Amino acid sequence: MKFKDYYEVLKIEKSATDIEVKAAYRKLARKYHPDVSKDPDAEDRFKELGEAYAVLKDPEKRAAYDQISEHPRQGQEFTPPPNWDAGFEFSGSGFDKSTYANHSDFFEEIFGRQARDQHNQNAPLKGQDHHAKIMIDLSDSYHGAKKQISLKLPIQDSDGRMKVHDRLLDVIIPKGIYAGQHLRLSGQGSPGIGTGKAGDLYLEIEFKPNMRFRTDGRDVYMNLPITPWEAALGAMISLPTPDGLVDLKIPPESNANRKLRLKDRGIPGKQSGDLFVVMTIVTPPADTDEAKAAYRTMADSFHFDPRLHFQKTV
Repeated sequence: MKFKDYYEVLKIEKSATDIEVKAAYRKLARKYHPDVSKDPDAEDRFKELGEAYAVLKDPEKRAAYDQISEHPRQGQEFTPPPNWDAGFEFSGSGFDKSTYANHSDFFEEIFGRQARDQHNQNAPLKGQDHHAKIMIDLSDSYHGAKKQISLKLPIQDSDGRMKVHDRLLDVIIPKGIYAGQHLRLSGQGSPGIGTGKAGDLYLEIEFKPNMRFRTDGRDVYMNLPITPWEAALGAMISLPTPDGLVDLKIPPESNANRKLRLKDRGIPGKQSGDLFVVMTIVTPPADTDEAKAAYRTMADSFHFDPRLHFQKTV
C-alpha cells in the first residue's frame, strides 16, 4: 500500500489552519477540475485533492493521520503500525472498513468508517456516540480491574487549528472480557441536541503485547521451553499462568510443538476458554569442555538419526 502525503498533495504546511486548508483545496481544485484542465492526469489529481481535503478538513481524521505520518513519504510502501489508533477518541461509528468511492486503498485502510446519519438539527436528538480503542493487560481480563485511562479527542480551536484534548476516565474492566469486545460508557459521547440525551462512548478492548501469552477469543496460548531430559523423561513443573501458578505434568517422550490443553484455564466466562501450552525443546549450550564431553557421550549412547525418514532426491 502506498503512503499518501496529504499535506504535499495540497501544497501546505502541517501547521496550516482550517481556512488555509480550504483555500489551498479550492485553488488546486479549480486548476485540476476535469471540465477545465487540459492536463492528462487532471481527473486523477482532482480525486487525489478531494481525498486529501476530506482528511485534513476533519479534525479527527487529521489527528489520526498526523499520528501515523511522522516519517513516511509520498509513494513509499506503508503499513499502519499495530493499534496505531489506541487511545484516540472518535465520534461517529468508529473505524469500520466500509466502501469509499473514488478514494485510495490508503484512505480505506486508515479511514474506512461508516457514514454518519443526517438528522433534523431542530429536533431533540441523542448526541453522537464516540469510539476509542484501549489496551489492557491480559491479567485484567482474568481478574477484572479498575483503570484510569487517558483518551485523546481531536478538536478545532477558535483559530481553526487542530488541537488534541486529553481527558481521564475511570473505567471498570469486567472479568472475562476479551479482545474485540466493547465496553459502553453511557452518556460519555457528544452532548445531545435540544433535550436529547448525550451519546455513549464505546471502548474497544485490545490486549497489550505479551511475549509469553497470545489469545484467540477466550483461548490463551503460551510457548513453554523445556530441556531435552524433561521432554524425554517427563517432569512436573510449576507453570506461571495469568491466573497464578499451576502444577503441570510433562508427559515422557514429548516432542517439540506438542500441545497440552488445560481446560477452563483460558479467559473466564460462562464458557471459559482453555489454556494451550506448546512445548519447545531448548538444548543447553556446549560452551565448556564438560558440556562438550556430555554431548559426545550422548552421541555415542544413542543410535538415533532424526533424518532417517528423509528420501534421497536428485
